[in-house]
Amino acid sequence: MTPYSLINYANDHLWKNLYYFVRNNGKRIRKKRRERVCVKLKMPKASPILRKGQKALQDLSLLKILNSEITHELSSNRFQDNQSGTLGDFKVEYDAPQSQDVVLRRKFESGEEVAVSALLGPETFVRESRFPREVLMKVCLTKPGLCSILQFDCRVTEKHIEGSDFDIRNAYYLQSSTCLGRPLYRGPMFSSLDPQLQVALKEYLVARGIGEHLTNYLLLHLHKKEQDQYMNWLQKLESMVAKS
Repeated sequence: MTPYSLINYANDHLWKNLYYFVRNNGKRIRKKRRERVCVKLKMPKASPILRKGQKALQDLSLLKILNSEITHELSSNRFQDNQSGTLGDFKVEYDAPQSQDVVLRRKFESGEEVAVSALLGPETFVRESRFPREVLMKVCLTKPGLCSILQFDCRVTEKHIEGSDFDIRNAYYLQSSTCLGRPLYRGPMFSSLDPQLQVALKEYLVARGIGEHLTNYLLLHLHKKEQDQYMNWLQKLESMVAKS
């Protein structure tokens, strides 16, 4: 074999070895990459299980708090010993279980009608009280043969010792029921009226049944109504969380 042929033989042998080295190493590298990919694909399977466990713990913690709140509300029964008052001659016209308000109506033999709409107002933080919220009461009076309406916006509060009372915040004269939402002159600020006129207007309402018996009833009834709605909400929430 000539020196030139020997060189060509050596070069061919070198290139073949290099080729097989690269090919074999490439297979090993691809194999390792596939192994790493498989590991990455397998690892996330543990995450949904972990998240499910965390969710179960959170649900259990929420259920414990809900059960504690329900037990507390059932045991406290804050309004059980309070006097309920009476409706007198008023009839309940509207008092849906899920509504916040109650509507009462009274009709006199003369044809005069008195309608009372009441709901709970904001919480009062002035002093310790059996009833944490005041009642916002609207009284409307109509006379037979007239389209006009007398409307009184009132606030019912608990007395310092016992019982309740109301005060008038606004007194409106409306030409008809179509004027309820229109920006027409309705009267002066009630607090700007002569004190004797303020007292006389309150006595006018008392003579039509807007007295302490009725305001006692409204205070207790609306607080109990809200309490029942809160208990119902808690129990529904507990049931939904327990099913999940």
